[in-house]
Amino acid sequence: MLIVQKYGGSSVADAAKIERVAGIIADTYRAGNEVVVVLSAQGDTTDDLIEKAKEINPSPSKRELDVLLTVGEQISVALMAMQLEKMHLPAVSLTGWQIELNTNASHGAARIKSISTERIRRELDKNRIVLIAGFQGVNKYGDLTTLGRGGSDTTAVAIAAVLGADKCQIYTDVDGIYTADPRKVPGAKKLDAITYDEMLELASLGSQVLHNRSVEMAKRYRVDLEVLSSYERKPGTKVKEVVKNVERMIISGVAKDANIARITVAGVPDEPGVAFRVFSIMGKARINVDIILQSAGRDGRNDISFTVAEDDAEAARAALEENREAIGCDHIALDRDVAKVSVVGAGMMNSSGMAVRMFEALAGCRINIQMISSSEIKLSAVIAQADADRAVAAIHEKYFGES
Repeated sequence: MLIVQKYGGSSVADAAKIERVAGIIADTYRAGNEVVVVLSAQGDTTDDLIEKAKEINPSPSKRELDVLLTVGEQISVALMAMQLEKMHLPAVSLTGWQIELNTNASHGAARIKSISTERIRRELDKNRIVLIAGFQGVNKYGDLTTLGRGGSDTTAVAIAAVLGADKCQIYTDVDGIYTADPRKVPGAKKLDAITYDEMLELASLGSQVLHNRSVEMAKRYRVDLEVLSSYERKPGTKVKEVVKNVERMIISGVAKDANIARITVAGVPDEPGVAFRVFSIMGKARINVDIILQSAGRDGRNDISFTVAEDDAEAARAALEENREAIGCDHIALDRDVAKVSVVGAGMMNSSGMAVRMFEALAGCRINIQMISSSEIKLSAVIAQADADRAVAAIHEKYFGES
Protein backbone atom coordinates (compact mmCIF):
# COMPACT_ATOMS: atom_id res chain seq x y z
CA MET A 1 0.00 0.00 0.00
CA LEU A 2 0.98 3.62 -0.52
CA ILE A 3 0.23 5.63 2.61
CA VAL A 4 0.52 9.39 3.08
CA GLN A 5 0.81 10.56 6.67
CA LYS A 6 0.71 14.10 8.04
CA TYR A 7 1.87 15.16 11.50
CA GLY A 8 0.98 18.51 13.05
CA GLY A 9 3.30 20.86 14.89
CA SER A 10 2.37 19.64 18.37
CA SER A 11 3.21 16.06 17.32
CA VAL A 12 6.82 16.97 16.43
CA ALA A 13 7.37 19.78 18.95
CA ASP A 14 10.53 18.33 20.57
CA ALA A 15 13.05 15.50 20.31
CA ALA A 16 10.96 13.03 22.35
CA LYS A 17 7.88 13.64 20.20
CA ILE A 18 9.91 13.31 17.00
CA GLU A 19 11.16 9.96 18.25
CA ARG A 20 7.61 8.81 19.02
CA VAL A 21 6.34 9.86 15.58
CA ALA A 22 9.34 8.17 13.97
CA GLY A 23 8.20 4.97 15.66
CA ILE A 24 4.78 5.21 13.97
CA ILE A 25 6.41 5.91 10.61
CA ALA A 26 8.82 3.02 11.09
CA ASP A 27 6.03 0.56 11.92
CA THR A 28 4.10 1.66 8.83
CA TYR A 29 7.18 1.23 6.63
CA ARG A 30 8.21 -2.12 8.12
CA ALA A 31 4.71 -3.45 7.42
CA GLY A 32 5.65 -3.35 3.75
CA ASN A 33 4.08 -0.03 2.79
CA GLU A 34 5.41 2.83 0.71
CA VAL A 35 5.36 5.85 3.03
CA VAL A 36 5.20 9.58 2.30
CA VAL A 37 5.15 11.88 5.33
CA VAL A 38 4.16 15.56 5.42
CA LEU A 39 5.28 17.56 8.46
CA SER A 40 4.31 20.89 9.98
CA ALA A 41 6.70 23.24 11.75
CA GLN A 42 7.54 22.29 15.34
CA GLY A 43 5.22 23.63 18.05
CA ASP A 44 5.04 27.42 17.96
CA THR A 45 7.85 27.83 15.42
CA THR A 46 5.70 29.68 12.87
CA ASP A 47 4.44 32.15 15.48
CA ASP A 48 7.99 32.65 16.74
CA LEU A 49 9.23 33.37 13.21
CA ILE A 50 6.48 35.94 12.71
CA GLU A 51 7.52 37.66 15.93
CA LYS A 52 11.16 37.68 14.78
CA ALA A 53 10.06 39.30 11.54
CA LYS A 54 8.17 42.01 13.44
CA GLU A 55 11.26 42.77 15.53
CA ILE A 56 12.99 43.78 12.31
CA ASN A 57 10.08 45.18 10.34
CA PRO A 58 6.51 45.58 11.71
CA SER A 59 5.12 45.35 8.15
CA PRO A 60 7.32 42.96 6.16
CA SER A 61 6.47 42.16 2.55
CA LYS A 62 4.47 38.96 2.10
CA ARG A 63 7.14 37.59 -0.21
CA GLU A 64 9.93 37.88 2.36
CA LEU A 65 7.67 36.60 5.13
CA ASP A 66 7.01 33.48 3.05
CA VAL A 67 10.77 32.96 2.59
CA LEU A 68 11.13 33.08 6.37
CA LEU A 69 8.13 30.93 7.30
CA THR A 70 9.04 28.01 5.01
CA VAL A 71 12.06 27.43 7.26
CA GLY A 72 9.89 25.92 10.02
CA GLU A 73 8.74 22.91 8.01
CA GLN A 74 12.22 22.38 6.58
CA ILE A 75 13.58 22.06 10.11
CA SER A 76 10.95 19.43 10.90
CA VAL A 77 11.65 17.20 7.88
CA ALA A 78 15.42 17.42 8.33
CA LEU A 79 15.21 16.45 12.00
CA MET A 80 12.82 13.58 11.24
CA ALA A 81 15.16 12.29 8.52
CA MET A 82 18.02 12.34 11.03
CA GLN A 83 15.92 10.41 13.56
CA LEU A 84 14.98 7.75 11.00
CA GLU A 85 18.62 7.49 9.89
CA LYS A 86 19.54 6.80 13.52
CA MET A 87 16.99 3.95 13.43
CA HIS A 88 18.75 2.59 10.30
CA LEU A 89 15.81 3.39 8.04
CA PRO A 90 16.24 4.96 4.58
CA ALA A 91 14.70 8.44 4.48
CA VAL A 92 14.99 11.61 2.46
CA SER A 93 13.68 15.10 3.25
CA LEU A 94 12.26 17.28 0.46
CA THR A 95 11.01 20.86 0.31
CA GLY A 96 7.98 22.12 -1.60
CA TRP A 97 10.08 23.38 -4.49
CA GLN A 98 12.00 20.09 -4.74
CA ILE A 99 8.78 18.16 -5.38
CA GLU A 100 7.63 20.92 -7.74
CA LEU A 101 4.54 21.83 -5.76
CA ASN A 102 3.47 24.73 -7.96
CA THR A 103 1.15 27.44 -6.64
CA ASN A 104 -0.27 30.75 -7.75
CA ALA A 105 1.52 33.95 -6.74
CA SER A 106 -0.67 34.81 -3.73
CA HIS A 107 1.92 34.98 -0.93
CA GLY A 108 0.63 33.90 2.45
CA ALA A 109 -2.46 32.22 1.03
CA ALA A 110 -1.27 30.45 -2.12
CA ARG A 111 -3.39 27.88 -3.94
CA ILE A 112 -1.91 24.67 -5.33
CA LYS A 113 -1.91 24.49 -9.13
CA SER A 114 0.01 21.24 -9.71
CA ILE A 115 2.40 18.75 -8.11
CA SER A 116 4.98 16.73 -9.99
CA THR A 117 5.16 13.11 -8.81
CA GLU A 118 8.51 12.44 -10.51
CA ARG A 119 10.86 13.15 -7.60
CA ILE A 120 8.61 11.53 -5.00
CA ARG A 121 8.13 8.45 -7.14
CA ARG A 122 11.87 8.18 -7.79
CA GLU A 123 12.62 8.21 -4.06
CA LEU A 124 9.88 5.67 -3.30
CA ASP A 125 11.32 3.38 -5.98
CA LYS A 126 14.57 3.44 -3.98
CA ASN A 127 12.55 2.14 -0.99
CA ARG A 128 12.99 5.40 0.91
CA ILE A 129 10.60 7.04 3.34
CA VAL A 130 9.85 10.41 1.74
CA LEU A 131 9.54 13.35 4.15
CA ILE A 132 7.96 16.47 2.67
CA ALA A 133 7.82 19.96 4.15
CA GLY A 134 4.16 20.96 4.33
CA PHE A 135 2.58 24.40 3.97
CA GLN A 136 4.89 25.51 1.14
CA GLY A 137 5.33 25.63 -2.60
CA VAL A 138 6.83 27.69 -5.39
CA ASN A 139 5.19 30.04 -7.91
CA LYS A 140 5.90 30.54 -11.61
CA TYR A 141 8.50 33.19 -10.78
CA GLY A 142 10.50 30.71 -8.70
CA ASP A 143 9.55 32.42 -5.44
CA LEU A 144 8.69 30.46 -2.30
CA THR A 145 5.05 30.63 -1.23
CA THR A 146 3.03 29.45 1.76
CA LEU A 147 -0.46 27.97 1.65
CA GLY A 148 -1.96 29.76 4.63
CA ARG A 149 -3.91 28.31 7.53
CA GLY A 150 -4.17 24.51 7.39
CA GLY A 151 -1.53 24.41 4.67
CA SER A 152 0.12 21.17 5.75
CA ASP A 153 -3.23 19.31 5.79
CA THR A 154 -3.83 20.59 2.27
CA THR A 155 -0.32 19.55 1.19
CA ALA A 156 -0.86 16.01 2.47
CA VAL A 157 -4.25 15.54 0.81
CA ALA A 158 -2.98 17.01 -2.48
CA ILE A 159 0.01 14.64 -2.51
CA ALA A 160 -2.24 11.69 -1.68
CA ALA A 161 -4.48 12.69 -4.60
CA VAL A 162 -1.73 13.00 -7.23
CA LEU A 163 -0.03 9.80 -6.11
CA GLY A 164 -3.30 7.84 -5.96
CA ALA A 165 -2.47 6.86 -2.36
CA ASP A 166 -4.43 4.07 -0.71
CA LYS A 167 -5.01 6.25 2.35
CA CYS A 168 -4.12 9.62 3.84
CA GLN A 169 -3.70 9.66 7.61
CA ILE A 170 -3.81 12.99 9.48
CA TYR A 171 -2.14 12.60 12.89
CA THR A 172 -3.03 15.23 15.50
CA ASP A 173 -3.13 15.69 19.28
CA VAL A 174 -6.69 14.28 19.41
CA ASP A 175 -7.67 10.74 18.47
CA GLY A 176 -10.37 11.57 15.93
CA ILE A 177 -13.35 13.76 15.18
CA TYR A 178 -15.66 14.38 18.14
CA THR A 179 -19.24 15.53 18.41
CA ALA A 180 -17.85 18.67 20.14
CA ASP A 181 -14.49 19.87 21.43
CA PRO A 182 -13.66 17.18 24.06
CA ARG A 183 -11.48 19.68 25.94
CA LYS A 184 -14.54 21.84 26.64
CA VAL A 185 -17.45 19.35 26.51
CA PRO A 186 -16.70 16.34 28.74
CA GLY A 187 -19.51 14.28 27.18
CA ALA A 188 -18.22 14.66 23.61
CA LYS A 189 -18.22 11.38 21.71
CA LYS A 190 -15.69 10.23 19.13
CA LEU A 191 -17.11 9.39 15.70
CA ASP A 192 -16.02 6.24 13.89
CA ALA A 193 -16.85 7.86 10.54
CA ILE A 194 -18.17 11.11 9.09
CA THR A 195 -19.05 12.19 5.55
CA TYR A 196 -16.98 14.69 3.57
CA ASP A 197 -19.91 17.13 3.57
CA GLU A 198 -20.38 16.95 7.33
CA MET A 199 -16.65 17.33 7.96
CA LEU A 200 -16.50 20.25 5.55
CA GLU A 201 -19.30 22.00 7.43
CA LEU A 202 -17.70 21.35 10.83
CA ALA A 203 -14.31 22.59 9.56
CA SER A 204 -15.83 25.78 8.16
CA LEU A 205 -17.90 26.35 11.31
CA GLY A 206 -15.03 26.38 13.78
CA SER A 207 -13.87 22.78 14.29
CA GLN A 208 -10.06 22.99 14.13
CA VAL A 209 -9.13 19.33 13.63
CA LEU A 210 -9.04 19.60 9.82
CA HIS A 211 -8.94 22.66 7.63
CA ASN A 212 -11.81 23.04 5.17
CA ARG A 213 -9.48 23.37 2.15
CA SER A 214 -8.05 19.91 2.80
CA VAL A 215 -11.53 18.41 3.20
CA GLU A 216 -12.70 20.05 -0.05
CA MET A 217 -9.76 18.50 -1.86
CA ALA A 218 -10.29 15.10 -0.26
CA LYS A 219 -13.90 15.13 -1.41
CA ARG A 220 -13.06 16.29 -4.94
CA TYR A 221 -10.44 13.56 -5.48
CA ARG A 222 -12.04 10.88 -3.26
CA VAL A 223 -9.03 10.64 -0.96
CA ASP A 224 -9.45 8.01 1.76
CA LEU A 225 -8.93 10.21 4.83
CA GLU A 226 -8.49 9.26 8.49
CA VAL A 227 -7.83 11.43 11.55
CA LEU A 228 -5.78 9.73 14.29
CA SER A 229 -3.77 10.52 17.41
CA SER A 230 0.03 10.64 17.30
CA TYR A 231 0.00 9.89 21.04
CA GLU A 232 -2.15 6.74 21.16
CA ARG A 233 -2.09 3.73 18.84
CA LYS A 234 -5.79 3.23 18.17
CA PRO A 235 -8.29 3.72 15.32
CA GLY A 236 -9.35 7.26 14.53
CA THR A 237 -12.24 8.74 12.52
CA LYS A 238 -12.62 8.00 8.82
CA VAL A 239 -13.83 10.76 6.50
CA LYS A 240 -15.59 9.36 3.44
CA GLU A 241 -18.35 9.87 0.89
CA VAL A 242 -21.05 7.76 2.51
CA VAL A 243 -21.44 6.54 6.08
CA LYS A 244 -23.48 3.37 6.53
CA ASN A 245 -26.70 3.68 8.53
CA VAL A 246 -25.45 1.31 11.19
CA GLU A 247 -22.44 3.58 11.81
CA ARG A 248 -24.07 6.98 11.80
CA MET A 249 -26.00 9.34 14.00
CA ILE A 250 -28.38 11.94 12.58
CA ILE A 251 -26.29 14.67 14.25
CA SER A 252 -22.52 14.48 13.76
CA GLY A 253 -21.35 17.42 15.82
CA VAL A 254 -21.75 20.78 17.49
CA ALA A 255 -19.29 23.54 16.58
CA LYS A 256 -18.46 27.05 17.77
CA ASP A 257 -16.87 29.89 15.83
CA ALA A 258 -15.95 32.91 17.93
CA ASN A 259 -13.90 34.55 15.17
CA ILE A 260 -16.81 36.40 13.61
CA ALA A 261 -18.31 39.88 13.77
CA ARG A 262 -21.78 41.22 13.01
CA ILE A 263 -22.28 44.30 10.86
CA THR A 264 -25.59 46.14 10.70
CA VAL A 265 -26.36 48.59 7.93
CA ALA A 266 -29.21 50.43 9.62
CA GLY A 267 -31.95 52.52 8.09
CA VAL A 268 -31.62 51.58 4.42
CA PRO A 269 -34.46 52.57 2.08
CA ASP A 270 -37.10 49.90 1.44
CA GLU A 271 -36.53 49.69 -2.32
CA PRO A 272 -35.14 47.27 -4.94
CA GLY A 273 -31.35 47.20 -5.33
CA VAL A 274 -30.34 48.12 -1.79
CA ALA A 275 -29.02 44.64 -0.92
CA PHE A 276 -27.14 44.61 -4.22
CA ARG A 277 -25.44 47.91 -3.36
CA VAL A 278 -24.41 46.65 0.08
CA PHE A 279 -23.05 43.27 -0.97
CA SER A 280 -21.40 44.46 -4.17
CA ILE A 281 -19.29 46.67 -1.92
CA MET A 282 -18.30 43.59 0.09
CA GLY A 283 -17.52 41.73 -3.13
CA LYS A 284 -15.24 44.49 -4.41
CA ALA A 285 -13.46 44.49 -1.04
CA ARG A 286 -13.00 40.68 -1.35
CA ILE A 287 -14.82 40.09 1.93
CA ASN A 288 -16.83 36.90 2.35
CA VAL A 289 -20.25 37.29 3.93
CA ASP A 290 -21.89 34.49 5.91
CA ILE A 291 -25.29 34.81 7.62
CA ILE A 292 -27.58 37.57 6.34
CA LEU A 293 -30.70 39.00 7.98
CA GLN A 294 -32.93 41.78 6.67
CA SER A 295 -35.49 43.20 9.06
CA ALA A 296 -38.31 45.59 8.27
CA GLY A 297 -38.27 48.89 10.14
CA ARG A 298 -40.55 51.91 10.20
CA ASP A 299 -41.25 54.67 7.72
CA GLY A 300 -39.93 52.70 4.79
CA ARG A 301 -36.50 52.05 6.34
CA ASN A 302 -34.99 48.59 6.89
CA ASP A 303 -31.89 47.10 8.54
CA ILE A 304 -29.51 44.64 6.86
CA SER A 305 -27.28 42.61 9.18
CA PHE A 306 -24.64 40.08 8.20
CA THR A 307 -21.61 38.31 9.64
CA VAL A 308 -18.02 38.33 8.43
CA ALA A 309 -14.75 36.88 9.71
CA GLU A 310 -13.43 38.96 12.59
CA ASP A 311 -10.23 39.69 10.65
CA ASP A 312 -12.33 41.31 7.91
CA ALA A 313 -14.60 43.29 10.23
CA GLU A 314 -12.80 46.63 10.21
CA ALA A 315 -12.19 46.52 6.45
CA ALA A 316 -15.88 45.74 5.89
CA ARG A 317 -17.02 48.60 8.10
CA ALA A 318 -14.60 51.04 6.43
CA ALA A 319 -15.74 50.05 2.94
CA LEU A 320 -19.39 50.57 3.87
CA GLU A 321 -18.69 53.90 5.56
CA GLU A 322 -16.89 55.05 2.43
CA ASN A 323 -19.99 54.25 0.38
CA ARG A 324 -22.58 55.22 2.95
CA GLU A 325 -24.11 57.96 0.80
CA ALA A 326 -24.52 55.58 -2.15
CA ILE A 327 -26.19 53.00 0.09
CA GLY A 328 -28.49 55.61 1.61
CA CYS A 329 -28.31 54.24 5.17
CA ASP A 330 -28.61 56.04 8.50
CA HIS A 331 -25.61 54.45 10.19
CA ILE A 332 -23.35 51.37 10.26
CA ALA A 333 -22.77 49.35 13.45
CA LEU A 334 -20.06 46.76 14.15
CA ASP A 335 -20.42 44.17 16.93
CA ARG A 336 -17.41 41.95 17.66
CA ASP A 337 -18.89 40.34 20.78
CA VAL A 338 -20.75 37.60 18.92
CA ALA A 339 -20.19 33.93 18.13
CA LYS A 340 -21.81 31.32 15.92
CA VAL A 341 -22.91 27.95 17.28
CA SER A 342 -23.89 25.24 14.81
CA VAL A 343 -25.29 21.74 14.64
CA VAL A 344 -24.23 19.54 11.70
CA GLY A 345 -25.75 16.30 10.47
CA ALA A 346 -26.62 14.79 7.08
CA GLY A 347 -30.39 14.68 6.67
CA MET A 348 -30.96 16.67 9.86
CA MET A 349 -33.62 18.87 8.30
CA ASN A 350 -35.54 15.80 7.14
CA SER A 351 -35.74 14.36 10.65
CA SER A 352 -38.76 15.61 12.55
CA GLY A 353 -37.96 17.55 15.71
CA MET A 354 -34.20 17.59 15.22
CA ALA A 355 -33.83 21.31 14.47
CA VAL A 356 -36.11 22.43 17.28
CA ARG A 357 -33.87 20.76 19.89
CA MET A 358 -31.22 23.41 19.33
CA PHE A 359 -33.69 26.22 20.00
CA GLU A 360 -35.00 24.35 23.04
CA ALA A 361 -31.45 24.06 24.44
CA LEU A 362 -30.78 27.77 23.97
CA ALA A 363 -34.14 28.73 25.44
CA GLY A 364 -33.46 26.56 28.47
CA CYS A 365 -30.25 28.52 29.09
CA ARG A 366 -32.01 31.84 28.42
CA ILE A 367 -29.63 32.58 25.55
CA ASN A 368 -30.93 35.05 22.99
CA ILE A 369 -30.61 34.25 19.28
CA GLN A 370 -29.62 37.18 17.07
CA MET A 371 -29.53 35.50 13.65
CA ILE A 372 -30.33 32.06 12.20
CA SER A 373 -29.08 30.20 9.13
CA SER A 374 -29.89 26.69 7.92
CA SER A 375 -29.07 24.27 5.12
CA GLU A 376 -29.61 20.59 4.33
CA ILE A 377 -27.03 19.51 6.89
CA LYS A 378 -26.52 22.40 9.31
CA LEU A 379 -28.32 24.83 11.58
CA SER A 380 -26.44 27.89 12.88
CA ALA A 381 -27.33 30.63 15.34
CA VAL A 382 -25.50 33.86 16.13
CA ILE A 383 -25.46 34.62 19.86
CA ALA A 384 -23.48 36.74 22.33
CA GLN A 385 -19.87 35.55 22.52
CA ALA A 386 -20.01 35.32 26.31
CA ASP A 387 -22.71 32.64 25.98
CA ALA A 388 -20.93 30.50 23.35
CA ASP A 389 -19.31 27.79 25.50
CA ARG A 390 -22.44 27.45 27.63
CA ALA A 391 -24.52 27.17 24.47
CA VAL A 392 -22.34 24.43 22.95
CA ALA A 393 -22.52 22.37 26.16
CA ALA A 394 -26.32 22.75 26.38
CA ILE A 395 -26.90 21.93 22.71
CA HIS A 396 -24.60 18.91 22.90
CA GLU A 397 -26.42 17.63 25.97
CA LYS A 398 -29.77 18.04 24.20
CA TYR A 399 -28.67 15.92 21.22
CA PHE A 400 -26.24 13.45 22.77
CA GLY A 401 -27.04 13.38 26.49
CA GLU A 402 -29.48 10.49 26.23
CA SER A 403 -27.68 8.52 23.49
